[in-house]
Amino acid sequence: MFPVHEKIRLVRLAKGWTQEVMAEKLEMSINGYGNIERGNCDITLSKLEQIANLFGVDLLELLDANDRNVFNFMGTNNTNTQNNQKFCTVNSLSLEQAEHQLEIEKLQNIIELNQKEIVLKDQQIRQLTDIFDMLKK
Repeated sequence: MFPVHEKIRLVRLAKGWTQEVMAEKLEMSINGYGNIERGNCDITLSKLEQIANLFGVDLLELLDANDRNVFNFMGTNNTNTQNNQKFCTVNSLSLEQAEHQLEIEKLQNIIELNQKEIVLKDQQIRQLTDIFDMLKK
């Protein structure tokens, strides 16, 4: 069973919406919305209701959605033909493919964080080297 934050992410992706679009629709910052999708924060009931309304589903439907029916409501409220085509493509994905996509994105985030950490470590090394050089003099 998907955690709620992953269900929200899957539905958003199926609708072809970016995190920026969702943040704008929810009148919140992009980082704040991103924290919801990553599960880094507790979502208030009112925010969950707003998200369910945007997706065109009942709150309980979003909360109770199991792995098999999470795709059944992802395409609701799609009026744009292009969005409907995207929905059909995403809807035909197997649950396993969706899980793999989420795992790939998680790993990409981990790689990005590791690269940032390497940059910070390099800066620390340069600073320590400068301090060492100053002490040698």
